[in-house]
Amino acid sequence: MSELKNDCLMRSLLKKPASRTPVWMMRQAGRHLPEYRKLRRKAGDFMSLCRDPKLACEIAMQPLRRYELDAAILFSDILTIPDAMGLGLHFVEGEGPKFRKPLRTERDIKSLSVINSEDDLAYVLEAVSLIRKELDGSVPLIGFAGSPWTLAAYMIEGKSSRDFVLAKTWLYQHPEILHQLLQKLTLSLIDYLNAQIVSGAQVIQIFDTWGGILSDAAYEQFSLAYTREIITNLISRYEDREVPVVLFTKSGGNWLEEIAASGCNAIGLDWTVSLREARRRVGARVALQGNMDPTVLRSNPECIESEVRRILDSYGSGSGHVFNLGHGITPDIDPLHVSVFIEAVHRYSGA
Repeated sequence: MSELKNDCLMRSLLKKPASRTPVWMMRQAGRHLPEYRKLRRKAGDFMSLCRDPKLACEIAMQPLRRYELDAAILFSDILTIPDAMGLGLHFVEGEGPKFRKPLRTERDIKSLSVINSEDDLAYVLEAVSLIRKELDGSVPLIGFAGSPWTLAAYMIEGKSSRDFVLAKTWLYQHPEILHQLLQKLTLSLIDYLNAQIVSGAQVIQIFDTWGGILSDAAYEQFSLAYTREIITNLISRYEDREVPVVLFTKSGGNWLEEIAASGCNAIGLDWTVSLREARRRVGARVALQGNMDPTVLRSNPECIESEVRRILDSYGSGSGHVFNLGHGITPDIDPLHVSVFIEAVHRYSGA
């Protein structure tokens, strides 16, 4: 095990004192970087990048060459599990992910098998190993997956959607069938995330991207209950080091106390939540990650610095804050503005 040269992220996620507030960005390896777009043109399509471990490793390293980030994140997609289950994932330019075989009947769900990551997603695990080796202890590596509910929503809808009407209709009309699907996804995700940890991931983030579209009761029953089961069954310590878990539920501000009790080490927050209020509500139980609106990066450097200072002030003093965006960075952002953002976090938080 190589010793971490920069352990700010690990310390903050575990609420230990850190020299400054660590910073990384969701989707930091991707479309806002010209070097990524060049590789994508060469590969032909998004999934060709994901399925080539050497290219995935290169893309994960690209932002670390540009910016002084405190973590690397695996380059992959949350929909690799449904793809491994045989749904035929592909990406349509301008439309996003689509499945050739979306789930439409109970028979479709019964035909699904729980994945074996070493066989079905070996390319992801090889990418994790390559990235970890390439990092050589410089910063920690974040592995990730989508939550069972988020994956199920895509699998039933067959594509991205604003409100996932088909998936939510299933939830009310056929809850027992949906629970079958969610249980298979939960078992698959436990296997997948533990395999990522064994392959080299030092932090795990679970993206519950569509948890926030659910009602209060449905969120607990169809989203958080299954995510809690995953967290309970993850490897909590590996290579003589704790493996922190971040749970990010977009639009999940109503359930901070429930999320804090899920077993996660940190809650990812979107920009609609006050950091000060979130910290008051969860107390010392978990760290907080977030939560700058990605749109701020379209503005001028003065606005970016001002917003960074406001968010740092909102959290206040003490450990337990990881600076991030409230969702992923968008493709149109100027990398120079990202540099301003990251340097401001370091400068104003004590670097």
